[in-house]
Amino acid sequence: MGNTTAFEGDVTTVGGVLTDRQPLDFHALGLAGCIDRLTGPIRRRGTAVCWDTPHWGIEIPSNCASLLYQSAREALSNAYKYSEASHLTVQLAAVDHGIRLVVADDGTGFDSRRATRGRHHGYGLRLMAVAVREAGGCVDVSSSPGHGTKVTVTLPLD
Repeated sequence: MGNTTAFEGDVTTVGGVLTDRQPLDFHALGLAGCIDRLTGPIRRRGTAVCWDTPHWGIEIPSNCASLLYQSAREALSNAYKYSEASHLTVQLAAVDHGIRLVVADDGTGFDSRRATRGRHHGYGLRLMAVAVREAGGCVDVSSSPGHGTKVTVTLPLD
């Protein structure tokens, strides 16, 4: 999707959380376009963003698109705030009867077991996981100190 977005100024950070000033328009921009807008602050910071979207032609219902967008915003906000990554990859891919979002970075990483159990850590990831599970999907957060982070969200489409 290139190194800059057409609506780069529409996304800002508030307390390290990526915030889109414009209403989402999945119909006009598509899910990938809406998520790509969120990468503007990350790119401006100097992180290279690579896109992989082998999901062309798959119709994604608006409720699934909204949940994937919110999940991407959480994962990208965390990458922005904590990762110090030089490279980040976003993938949207069709999988058996579903769609998968992967946000992976080569940043500092963290102990993912602690983030899901810690008292003062990982609230955003935990809330994301609850919402995805309630929609019938699953979340996997894979990270370790010094080895980057990979957040995978899979949702059913049927």
